[in-house]
Amino acid sequence: MSKKEAPSVNRKDEIVSAAIETFAEIGYYRATTAQVAERANISQPYIFKFFPTKEALLAAALEASWERIIASFRRVVETAQPEQLESELIEAYERILADRSNEMLLQMQAQTIPSDVIREEMRKGFRNVRNIVLDAFRHASIPHPEERTLLFLARGMLCNISMALDMPELMGK
Repeated sequence: MSKKEAPSVNRKDEIVSAAIETFAEIGYYRATTAQVAERANISQPYIFKFFPTKEALLAAALEASWERIIASFRRVVETAQPEQLESELIEAYERILADRSNEMLLQMQAQTIPSDVIREEMRKGFRNVRNIVLDAFRHASIPHPEERTLLFLARGMLCNISMALDMPELMGK
């Protein structure tokens, strides 16, 4: 990467981070690109240098959030012993919820947005996570890997709801 490209890439990442925070806190529909720009300490028109629409910015924010989950799960899959795989994946997801709760809130909101672009980003993310977990469970010879994957994903959704509603009792805590 050239020196000229580095600041642009960093700025783009900063805009995406600001969008995640803004959309999660205010809601996608109520949030404006002006609010995202203010949080990123840039001018609003500068956002449109990287993202032609607010929807494109949301798609990029969702992609970044899914990439973090996928990278975290891949690290677990590469290092966990088969008998510890599921529990280490759960722990990894709980860390993501603790460290990146706004990303999970953003994903929860995105599930309700009737945009083909956003729905496809969510489908792609869920599909990737499902495939990583299912392949790992199969490779680890976990009995009934399809069912265990379904339960793992369902538990993740319940974790999201528990966190969003501040109801730890949903998770038995």
